[in-house]
Amino acid sequence: MKIAFDVDVLAKQMGISDMVYKVADWGYKYIEQSPHPRINPFYKHPLFSRECEKEYRTVLQRTGVEISSFITVYRWSGPTEEQRQHAIANWKRMIEIADSMDVRVINTELSGDPRQPEICNGMLFRSIEELLPLFEKYNIRCEIQSHPFDFCELNNETVDMVKAFRSDHLKYVYSSPHGFFYDKGKGDVRAMLEYAGDDLSHILFADTFNQTLDCRYIVNPPGFDQGCCTVHQHLPMGQGDVDFDGIFETLRKTDFANRTYKVGGESIACVSMFGFPEKMDVEAPKALERIKKELVSV
Repeated sequence: MKIAFDVDVLAKQMGISDMVYKVADWGYKYIEQSPHPRINPFYKHPLFSRECEKEYRTVLQRTGVEISSFITVYRWSGPTEEQRQHAIANWKRMIEIADSMDVRVINTELSGDPRQPEICNGMLFRSIEELLPLFEKYNIRCEIQSHPFDFCELNNETVDMVKAFRSDHLKYVYSSPHGFFYDKGKGDVRAMLEYAGDDLSHILFADTFNQTLDCRYIVNPPGFDQGCCTVHQHLPMGQGDVDFDGIFETLRKTDFANRTYKVGGESIACVSMFGFPEKMDVEAPKALERIKKELVSV
């Protein structure tokens, strides 16, 4: 199992070299490269100039840190065909970048419109069918998660979409800070992880509050379920409502840490805490040690 740190919280604060050195200082061997304005920006075409690639390769070599995975967020489920076509072009370039950096895992979101779920569902399946030959050609594992305010927010339904393709090149990401959306506020992490089964190849670790409970979040005008927005957080473990004891117990039970997949290699556990860069020097190493204790040193 690769234990990675999602560098979103750092990319907004510092350059690429400093970002990698910081992750190395915290004791991580792997970086999960979330959308970055110089590499793989949200929704837009990938960039990654020669200068950017040289800087990244140099600092990885100096620190011994590796990239476990790239995150892409493109509108491959539309809802318009123009959006989908732009997303496919973005995906094709991102696959080339991952291959050139010898990164065999790209994880992503459904990235659709909850107000048009039928259209987005059809667009997604069309996009996956179009991209699967490229995932196969470049030996890339594409991992999919649903996200709050997506055309599908549910764990089991998204797992079923992944499993429908019966492909070693498609797997599932469970994001713990999204879990209360995944089962409409129950937070039954054991049931969700067990439902994903062997198709679970990647888990994101961060805490959040249960948005279905009264006054966990206060928004104005009152009520966030009116089709306009959703609310969640990516807090350090133990600072919200997520049942991490249940998550770790289930991951141990299913031997997640020792899984190796035909495509993309090892399973990935990624620390995905955002929002409080001033706390990361304490919280990032602490999260790494807890994951090691719970899943490796057993």
